[in-house]
Amino acid sequence: MIRNVAIMGATGAVGQEILSILEERNFPLQSLKLLASERSAGKEFKFKGETLKCEVLNKDSFKGVDLVLSSAGAAISQEFAPIAVENGAVVVDNTSFFRMDPAVPLVVPEVNPEDIKLYKAENGGKGIIANPNCTTIMMVVVSHIKKIHISSYQSASGAGAVAMEELKQQYKDILETGSTTHINKFPFQLAYNVIPQIDKMTENDYTKEEMKMFNETRKIMHSDVRTSATCVRVSSLRSHSESVWFETERPVSVEEIRNALKNAPGVTLKDDPQNYVYPMPLESAGKDNIFVGRIRKDLADENSNTLWLTGDQIRKGAALNAVQIGEILLKM
Repeated sequence: MIRNVAIMGATGAVGQEILSILEERNFPLQSLKLLASERSAGKEFKFKGETLKCEVLNKDSFKGVDLVLSSAGAAISQEFAPIAVENGAVVVDNTSFFRMDPAVPLVVPEVNPEDIKLYKAENGGKGIIANPNCTTIMMVVVSHIKKIHISSYQSASGAGAVAMEELKQQYKDILETGSTTHINKFPFQLAYNVIPQIDKMTENDYTKEEMKMFNETRKIMHSDVRTSATCVRVSSLRSHSESVWFETERPVSVEEIRNALKNAPGVTLKDDPQNYVYPMPLESAGKDNIFVGRIRKDLADENSNTLWLTGDQIRKGAALNAVQIGEILLKM
């Protein structure tokens, strides 16, 4: 039974969102431990009326812990997730390190909750469940298809809390002085700009972010769905958006898609194009669901349709998805 929970990477943007969501959803826990690096030791955070102090993450941090919600970075997860499992905890990992490990299920609860059980050793697992990349989560919540093309428009929040502050500082600098030198988290100035690169470039000229969408979608959907993405950093603060073109095995009408999404878990349909009603990042920020609109037939292919979606990268793209997995583990 899950009674004692730890957040690994508790002071980061996703860690803080996990803390907030655990309280919002009244996650039934007996104790909560906040773990981070030495520079965050002693920081205090409120949870359900109590004050919790952040502890330094070390190999002894997981004694008595049943569930670890991890968002501390790939290298930290690589080192400490197996230690947590050795101590008897289940780890839900938000980083990229375990996503493509065949012994680690990659789960979006609205799409493949049945895969969660694969974390168990008797099912060939390592005691770890991986959270997909944020843009992959948003797409697969609304798509069950044969081929997908995506252009993503990803906010500063995807690069963390420091990146969000950098964008704010850039705008402040430019408004006050006409230019900025605060360029650290992004390869170029993001304010008043878009950057057609997220993560490092791979040998095939797709970025690592774009290849994550290709590989993770196939693993989550247990299919040979083909995905091609262009991921772009835009100067919005929070919530990612995606323009999605998808091909199905047979022609599917716009009405069929609207009806399916209207009843889909984790989706809010906002689609009245003639009255200019469609979802935008400002609206989805701070919300749990993925907002979908601008559904229409593709003009170049009768088996294809296109849509627009937006969702809060920190919530459903990371923290909420992890907590939802924890809730399913509780029922199991």
